[in-house]
Amino acid sequence: MENVKERRGSLSRTRSIAFVGLTIAIMAVSAWVTVPLGPVPFTLQMFALTFAIVVLAPRECIAAVTGYLLLGAVGVPVFSGMRGGIGVLAGPTGGFLWGYLLGAAAAALFLWVVRRRVGEKAPRGVQGGPAAGTGGSGATAAGPVGAGAKVLLFLRDAGFELVAGLLFTWISYLCGWAQYMAVANVGPEAAFLTAIAPFIVVDMAKIVAAVICARAVRMAVR
Repeated sequence: MENVKERRGSLSRTRSIAFVGLTIAIMAVSAWVTVPLGPVPFTLQMFALTFAIVVLAPRECIAAVTGYLLLGAVGVPVFSGMRGGIGVLAGPTGGFLWGYLLGAAAAALFLWVVRRRVGEKAPRGVQGGPAAGTGGSGATAAGPVGAGAKVLLFLRDAGFELVAGLLFTWISYLCGWAQYMAVANVGPEAAFLTAIAPFIVVDMAKIVAAVICARAVRMAVR
């Protein structure tokens, strides 16, 4: 029995390390897909980070973002434009990178708390039993009730994940906005219009796309 538990624990750790490494690679590749939009480039990192927040456990997500930033800090070209080095983290747009860590930690912990509290339980009135109109027999009717339960569960869980994505994004924005003001020596309004406003609509679309993709992956690996 102990050997079985040890093998399962070893397999779980190996799987976790693999997920963290793969996520770091995804974040790096997403940063290399760059479209210049002024001083802050357009990348796919918001998609990659939101995807990681939804799919990974909090410790895995935080480890992946931390590993990504450490690799970039020592000079590995994992940041946008295939850049690396501590200068990028200290530069005008470096606050967004620091914000990735703070935002991902807050969003991942938010999802962890929510999932622990609500679990996989369906909202009231969509499962079998008196609330579902089964006459108190406890039998679950097939068809519309089951489909309705799945839709409600999907909408509820996807809603929580969208909130997590928004929480991550706005923390990243706040950190990036603050550092851009300090380093570029511009006012709050100018920093917002330059470094945040052009990306809001596109980033919201990336969050929605990331949640949809992440839910499909979570269902596949359960």
